[in-house]
Amino acid sequence: MIALVDVNNFYVSCERVFAPEFRLRPVVVLSNNDGCVIARSNEAKALGITMGKPYFQIEYLVEKENLVVFSSNYTLYGDMSARIMEALQRFSAEVEIYSIDEAFLDLQIVGEEKLQFQTISDKAYFIKQKLYQWTGLPVSVGIAPNKTLAKVANRVAKKNGLGVFELNDEKLRDVVLREMPVADVWGIGHRSSLKLRTLGIENAFQLKDLDRRDARRLLSVTGARIVEELSGVSCLPLELVPPPKKNICCSRSFGTLVESFDDLKEALDSYLANAGLNMRKGNLTARAVTVFLSTNRFAKTEQYSNSVTIALANATNSTRELREWSHKGLQQIFKKGFKYKKVGVILQGLQPEEAETVRLYGEPTYEKDKRLMLALDKITRKFGRETIHFGLPSKDKSWQMRAEMKSFGYTTRFSEILRVK
Repeated sequence: MIALVDVNNFYVSCERVFAPEFRLRPVVVLSNNDGCVIARSNEAKALGITMGKPYFQIEYLVEKENLVVFSSNYTLYGDMSARIMEALQRFSAEVEIYSIDEAFLDLQIVGEEKLQFQTISDKAYFIKQKLYQWTGLPVSVGIAPNKTLAKVANRVAKKNGLGVFELNDEKLRDVVLREMPVADVWGIGHRSSLKLRTLGIENAFQLKDLDRRDARRLLSVTGARIVEELSGVSCLPLELVPPPKKNICCSRSFGTLVESFDDLKEALDSYLANAGLNMRKGNLTARAVTVFLSTNRFAKTEQYSNSVTIALANATNSTRELREWSHKGLQQIFKKGFKYKKVGVILQGLQPEEAETVRLYGEPTYEKDKRLMLALDKITRKFGRETIHFGLPSKDKSWQMRAEMKSFGYTTRFSEILRVK
């Protein structure tokens, strides 16, 4: 049996772990620059707050309905996600990390567990209780013979409030699928659902009975496998090893519009440092670097956006080396007279570090760079990002994002650990 473990309202739940006084109040988390709603508690949903709602349109609810608002804190969310995924490894040898707050696992009762659990659902409730005890995060667990039906079961588990739902009985499965709109089926997007509706297919039960040749033609190979899984057949195996990254992108919208080339370059350096750190964590090197920038597309002013890709003669993961090429790229696309909203960098053509070719020239410099990056990463892990910079950072970082309601780094910064008095 396959189980899908999904953290309920993940970003909001992470914030509530360290602010339990808000567990019964409506809570939302905002996107970068405190722009739009990207996570809602059940109480916030009951107020009619929808995903993507601009914050200025619901700001009045802070006083009227005691709405609690947080700026996004992705460092905290990433660390809490890692704790959940590590904990799941204790309950199954086969775990597929599907997203930051979801994981599939092969749920079996083996060995001495047979003395503790009578059913798979018993084990799922135990996992749910342990995850809450260890991390403070509430989860829902859907259980089924395959991944697609586990997704369906998880949806029911959240909706009925029980937290665990097993979808193994064929008659029960058909009842659930009849109540599920076809657009809500995992892997069926908006466009695919429109195609299916032209054939009179409105729900998941009707999709289950779709002719397999039509499924292949309309939904591709993956879509055809999803149709098979709705019938109870297992076609999508657990992906225990994450697919290799093809590129790494780092970009943010600015808190205020930026005109200065030096400010753009400083922001680009900051983003490149983060991208380089993530690349070295995976023991990867890049064969190309892309730099892009853009003005505010919502402003009623002249617009400008551009990008440039520079292919590298030698793959590298040296931030110093990538920084030189990024600056050259930025110089090529920068135009005076515009107020920019965003700049970013994409590291492309990623390959394992051991696949690097031997450099015929400049090897001593590159070996020195490797030692420098190793030291820089150690310092960053110990004292946090932005501890050491390339170049001299300005005091007034006007390009930084707005995050006026951001919570502390409770689990990642010693200086922000909660203190009990």
